[in-house]
Amino acid sequence: MEELLELLKQPFDQDTWSDQSRKALESLFGSDGGRYELKAKSDISLRTPKFNAASSGVPFSAIIHESNPESGGYGGMSFVIFPVKDGKPLISMVVGTQGLSPDEHIIGKPGHSRKMNAICKWLNTESQSNKQIAWAKREAVRTDIQVPDNVKNEYSEYSEIFKKYGDVIYGFCVAEDDIVEKALKVFLDFNFQERGHTTLSKFQKEYERNKSAYFNYLMPTTKSNELTDLLNARKFVILQGPPGTGKTRLANEILEKGYKNNGFAIQFHPNTTYENFIGGLFPNTEESEFGLKFQVKRGHLLKAIAQAIETKKKTLLIIDEINRADLSKVLGEAIYSLEPHDTRSIELPYDFSDPINKTMSIPENLHILGTMNTADRSIAIFDVAIRRRFAFIDMWPNPQVVEKMGNADTKAAFEKLLGIFIEYAPTESFALIPGHSYFIEYENADAVTQMKTNLIPLLKEYVNQGYVTNFADAIHAYIQEIEQL
Repeated sequence: MEELLELLKQPFDQDTWSDQSRKALESLFGSDGGRYELKAKSDISLRTPKFNAASSGVPFSAIIHESNPESGGYGGMSFVIFPVKDGKPLISMVVGTQGLSPDEHIIGKPGHSRKMNAICKWLNTESQSNKQIAWAKREAVRTDIQVPDNVKNEYSEYSEIFKKYGDVIYGFCVAEDDIVEKALKVFLDFNFQERGHTTLSKFQKEYERNKSAYFNYLMPTTKSNELTDLLNARKFVILQGPPGTGKTRLANEILEKGYKNNGFAIQFHPNTTYENFIGGLFPNTEESEFGLKFQVKRGHLLKAIAQAIETKKKTLLIIDEINRADLSKVLGEAIYSLEPHDTRSIELPYDFSDPINKTMSIPENLHILGTMNTADRSIAIFDVAIRRRFAFIDMWPNPQVVEKMGNADTKAAFEKLLGIFIEYAPTESFALIPGHSYFIEYENADAVTQMKTNLIPLLKEYVNQGYVTNFADAIHAYIQEIEQL
């Protein structure tokens, strides 16, 4: 590894690159200074063609599938280094120009592209550069799509590389001095991990540390202070995520700590109406000689507005399961007032008494936090007008919670289910991944019982409803395994 790192830091010499890069790649294997076990070498071939001043091709050095010929076009997944004369080398993952075979089973998995994107996001945050240094294609298999023009324009020194291989490159990182070591190691580890090989034992901690770092970009953890800051900045926020990730718990924690319980929580459902939420006429239950009488009553939003005006303190209205109601009907004309950076007033049909009367506007000190279950497919998504008025933040399963509150069985079960969704779930199904609350101990139920009585029914519903069609067999096998605990 040290030899390869040293080579990447040197100016490109076209006369010596081929021999030097081959020697450096060879040094990656074996316990005597290598990073990977010798048997990992049996699955790959090295491709380091010679180039000189008369060559018209693009210089590169690659690790490819061992079944490919010694020269000419190759296929499958490859780790490739592209050196350039007047710039830093490009560390990249590439589909061979002959197609996905023999690695279609690797490149074709949603998890392959998902992890590549997470790696590039991590490297961009780790870099001290003031511009993007890593990029990944949304789907590695899309060899009909080029590296986008805005990325090409950012790096004109790689124009010849992008011109020839821009359709098959699906992830790259510029080998800047401050990031080259991390980038090289994580790209190489990813390449061998996808082929079923890990690093030698002495590098395992570093491998796991890097893997854990970029996995945080697959399912980032939302902290209460981040949510509070977003509420202060945008006023109206929706916390969305799969079931069991603690959305309601976090919302209530924010109310208790960040707002000192100044506010309240409600829950939406399909029968929630404009009158329930804004306000309107309701029957008066008191008897009268004149028969049925009606009175004007404030709904939840007007109650929250009145509380914010009267207390003059930051007030929070929590709307649990906000997407279970027909928001367009529930909000009505009040949607006009939900403008985070502007105070807008609307006329109400009735007089709701002081401090509201017949005019409604959202006070600066009133914030609204909605929670939304991304696994609920029985309801429509927000329309554009409503979505524009809210900031959205994701909440994902948190492995640290399972590590702290689970047991050996549930920790293993959580990691296995996480792996299934990461590897096989397409984008629309990835948001269904069950949260950490299905894998932890509760007062009146042990964690294994929790999985059998709560998690398994949820997964069976996913299968029966066709939500996990692409990987239903893997989920079915997982269910059988849990049922045997």
